[in-house]
Amino acid sequence: MDAGVDLAALAAWMDGKGLGSGQLCDVERLSGGTQNILLRFSRAGRTYVLRRPPPHLRANSNETMRREARVLAALAGSAVPHPGLIAACPDENVLGAAFYLMEPVDGFNATQDLPPLHAEDPAIRHRMGLAMVDAIAALGRVDHVAAGLADFGKLENWLGRQVGRWASQLASYADFPGWSGPEAIPGVERVGRWLDGNRPQDFRPGIIHGDFHLANVMFRHDSGELAAVVDWELCTLGDPLLDLGWLIATWPEEDAPRETDVAIRPWEGFATPAELAARYGEQSGRSLADLDWFVVLACYKLGIILEGSHARACAGKAPREIGDRLHAHTIDLFERALRRIGSHSQKEQSHD
Repeated sequence: MDAGVDLAALAAWMDGKGLGSGQLCDVERLSGGTQNILLRFSRAGRTYVLRRPPPHLRANSNETMRREARVLAALAGSAVPHPGLIAACPDENVLGAAFYLMEPVDGFNATQDLPPLHAEDPAIRHRMGLAMVDAIAALGRVDHVAAGLADFGKLENWLGRQVGRWASQLASYADFPGWSGPEAIPGVERVGRWLDGNRPQDFRPGIIHGDFHLANVMFRHDSGELAAVVDWELCTLGDPLLDLGWLIATWPEEDAPRETDVAIRPWEGFATPAELAARYGEQSGRSLADLDWFVVLACYKLGIILEGSHARACAGKAPREIGDRLHAHTIDLFERALRRIGSHSQKEQSHD
């Protein structure tokens, strides 16, 4: 047993799949921004990475793992940089949970540290942001029906369902005693009303990653290109513009990141939000007329998700320090949404 994984059971399952033979060697637990277990090991000269849910399963843990494996299989051969799927085990009885094996990714997470090559070259840092945009543009171009993902998400009235879905999530936090309530979030009702009142008319469905930001990609060691987009657990069907909105909502607005922004130093040279958007327009062929809406939706959705940890912390069900930090992120996201709404209104007035 290593890091919650029965290695003997894993080896027996791999035998049945024809994945090498003999002992599992060089077993190493990988760290990451996820509660899921990542285990790297080698067998018969080949290196594998196992991904499975945490030991204490949540209600949807196994289904999430099956969905991740399904997406990685569907992306094989596409232009989307992703970890290559080797084999998946939807059966929970082998290791106590669904899991899959993937190819190791030779890359680094920029939010952990920048290697000297990237830290010393603003041009490479500029390419890093554009490479991220290229990845979601490529993802949005994948034909989800042809890829076997026609039933991967509920597309009916997708745009119309967003605000109600997340407003209900926010309301559910009232079950946590001590929560500071929606009143502590600036403009939460105003943002929701604006989203409902400015809903885009056009909807071109596709695959969305669902949590696309700097911590969920790995970059190549020798350039500003992506090695892989990782952490596909929120992947679903929807409007791919939400991935761009999410990237911009989590991207520093200024030349120098603030405390609530992503912790990458030096930041000089990274593309601006406007450059990210322009690149996406070039690469995707999609109209950016409704981009403000998707950025505001990303702020709204992510802010409400993060507020859940704050509510749990208020009730003593999560560390208070983490809850307070995430609450500060929620406030920042809603303030960002309000600024975007204000600039959108100014643009509309200038067009009148």
